[in-house]
Amino acid sequence: RTTMITRLLKLTAWPMTPPKPYSFFHIFLCLAGISFSICLAVFLSQRRRDPVRRLFLCGLILAVSEVYKQLFLTLVAHPGVYDWWYFPFQLCSIPMYLCLILPLLPEGGHRTAATFLQDFGLLGGFMALAEPSGLMHPYITLTLHGFIWHFILIFTGVTCFLSPLPCRSRRGFLRALPLFLVCCLIALFINWAAGPDTNIDMFYISPYHPSQQVVFHQIALITGIFWGNVIYVAAAAFGAFLIHLGLLTLSRRLSTR
Repeated sequence: RTTMITRLLKLTAWPMTPPKPYSFFHIFLCLAGISFSICLAVFLSQRRRDPVRRLFLCGLILAVSEVYKQLFLTLVAHPGVYDWWYFPFQLCSIPMYLCLILPLLPEGGHRTAATFLQDFGLLGGFMALAEPSGLMHPYITLTLHGFIWHFILIFTGVTCFLSPLPCRSRRGFLRALPLFLVCCLIALFINWAAGPDTNIDMFYISPYHPSQQVVFHQIALITGIFWGNVIYVAAAAFGAFLIHLGLLTLSRRLSTR
């Protein structure tokens, strides 16, 4: 069975020279993908159907694509070796889990999850596309997977914004913040449990190595790993808060028209 799966995966192993960040490929694909994601979210929001079902479908798409990615990496890209760097518990992975469990949550859970998808989902989607070094692979399917994944995050974030699900207040951000901090603690535990000899770096807050993120790597070298991680987590929370405030302002302006 494994051999058959490997053969099927190899049929999609189309090699490519990894595109360079800020190349024509990167910029064109980002502009096209972001525009399409936002326009599709706006179009579907006008049909007034249950946004929870739409978000659940996004979760299914993300989950299926993640299974493909994990199998491809383990059986084709790095045969027989699991690369813990790609373990699916980054900030950009959390929307997949939230979308899948969304139909099972009570109304309060819907608000928390939707606020997270709106604020932190958009933050992760846009930031990964702005610094795309982790999205470029020597295979077409893996490269497209990385870009499409983050386009879906933007779609889910805008879908939540256009729905009645998220909290429409400044304090509403506090619903999503504890969830983010809990995810950070889980990521930190995973990094700690994996030990210093692995390259695992969930949420980019390894207790053993400076952050791999641009700018924050230099900060960690100056302040030390612990404070570098604290600054990184605080910056991510502040970035999501700014998105929350920006969308809150936009929502109020749209409601007055």
